[in-house]
Amino acid sequence: MAGSTHDAWEKAARAGYLVSGLLHVLIGVLAFQLAFGDSSRSADQSGALASVADESFGAAILWFAFVAFLALGAWQAAKAAHVGGAGRAGSSGDRAKAVGRAVMYLALAVLTFAWARGGGSSSKGQTQDFTADLMKAPFGQVLVAALGIAVVVIGIYHVVKGWREKFLEDLTGLPRGSAGRGTRLAGKVGYIAKGVALAIVGGLFVVAAQQSDASEATGLDGAMHTLKEGPAGTVLLALVAVGLMAFGVYCFVRARYGRL
Repeated sequence: MAGSTHDAWEKAARAGYLVSGLLHVLIGVLAFQLAFGDSSRSADQSGALASVADESFGAAILWFAFVAFLALGAWQAAKAAHVGGAGRAGSSGDRAKAVGRAVMYLALAVLTFAWARGGGSSSKGQTQDFTADLMKAPFGQVLVAALGIAVVVIGIYHVVKGWREKFLEDLTGLPRGSAGRGTRLAGKVGYIAKGVALAIVGGLFVVAAQQSDASEATGLDGAMHTLKEGPAGTVLLALVAVGLMAFGVYCFVRARYGRL
């Protein structure tokens, strides 16, 4: 019984990567539309989930996504509890990564749960509300700036991981050196594009802290708009959009062959 329960949990957790891939593809599509003038829906998680909710069987897909994200988040939390400690395999860095992934996927589970119940709201608004609440805390501006810098560092990490193709190390289900050209390309382009987007998101947090204005922290959708408004914005945003779709494709591969 324990073995079958573990297998079911692992399959559900792997489905979390599958759903993450779908979400990135949808965000990429929305960002691509934004690049060429269609801003009817925000190019972020809430926009992607809203797109799913509007489809036939959308509610069923959202409930499936909720369970998958919850399973993956719980798996990462359990992993964090069993690595990096005294006498345990793994480093403190591995533990920190597992904690970070657990927080991210559990947050996505909460967001998806809200949309599955029909009460979803804008990710941009949630980010601004969170930033405003954080600024009210002691040394709030410092905390927001620190958060922004941390997100920028994570973005740079993604770029480096993509450029050096370190993401191939996560595909432990594939024999060494057997990843196809398509997988390499999707992972490389995807990680770099996601890293660029995250770095801009982090930069917006820093701007919010500098100006003591929570409305400047506009999340992923704000990052997409910021990119579009810059030099050669349409082209750059379109490239990032394609990169996010590529990252989604890589997530599909990781769902089957990736390390949990």
